[in-house]
Amino acid sequence: MRHRFACPVRWADLDLLGHVNNVRYVDYLQEARLDMLRAHREQSGATGAGDDPADGIIVIRHEVTYTAPLGFRFRPVFIECWVTSLRAATFAMSYEVFHESPEGERTVYLRATTVLAPYRLDEERPRRLSAEERAALEMYVEDAAPLQRPAPFSVRRNEELRYPVHVRFSDVDVYRHVNNVVYFEYFQEARIRLLAALGRGLTEVPEVHTVVAQADVDYLAPITLRAAPYDCWSQVARVGSRSMTIESEIADGDRVLARARVVMVFFDSATQRATEPPAVYRERLLAAHEGRPLAPVS
Repeated sequence: MRHRFACPVRWADLDLLGHVNNVRYVDYLQEARLDMLRAHREQSGATGAGDDPADGIIVIRHEVTYTAPLGFRFRPVFIECWVTSLRAATFAMSYEVFHESPEGERTVYLRATTVLAPYRLDEERPRRLSAEERAALEMYVEDAAPLQRPAPFSVRRNEELRYPVHVRFSDVDVYRHVNNVVYFEYFQEARIRLLAALGRGLTEVPEVHTVVAQADVDYLAPITLRAAPYDCWSQVARVGSRSMTIESEIADGDRVLARARVVMVFFDSATQRATEPPAVYRERLLAAHEGRPLAPVS
């Protein structure tokens, strides 16, 4: 069985291209997930977490595939979510974000999978699913291919591409950790810093637009509120003819707290299609990818 949630789209969710920003989709997924657990609780008396207030559920990994741009509409976008894996101490949920015509034809904007784990908040450690939690989730189980183990990577610590992550009070959730959605914002800000550094001095190059095609984020340890910033390091991991991959990690000194691998597509806003970046900009990307000094500006 799948749970369907009608999610309102806000004007503030849009980016410079007039599309729903990639970060906001993850917020939509969270709303759908919580609505599913809330609906089941109201119907059956089951809880989304254990009865103990120290029990919670945290996100371990997001895999998000963006399939089509979503613009602003006054009617909500639909999200279906269901359980694809149920283990002793973790479970996975999948989602589809779409609009549906009166004839039942879907325009799908995003597909995603989230791996979650029950968590003991007072002891800062994972726990096993309770019998009640398992029963609540089993009714939403559908068969699915197992998740692929992410390929490990490490990020070169180039000071020019460092982004200081300042945690705001509003970033923190009821668990007193930075909410999983906000990590996407941190990684987005770090990518903007990287792209700005690569484009510095290229005054004759047309404005370069990109859209996110795939974003995979692994949550390794909680980020908490503090005055001192954390470090987010980024690198260009791959350069294609019309796309690139950026890898980032948020760290507290030598301790890595989260990693992201994001595929970005160069986008022509006039034709609404993928395009090749300017040659001089692509050379900058290749230099960054190979660890070479950036080509001088003529």
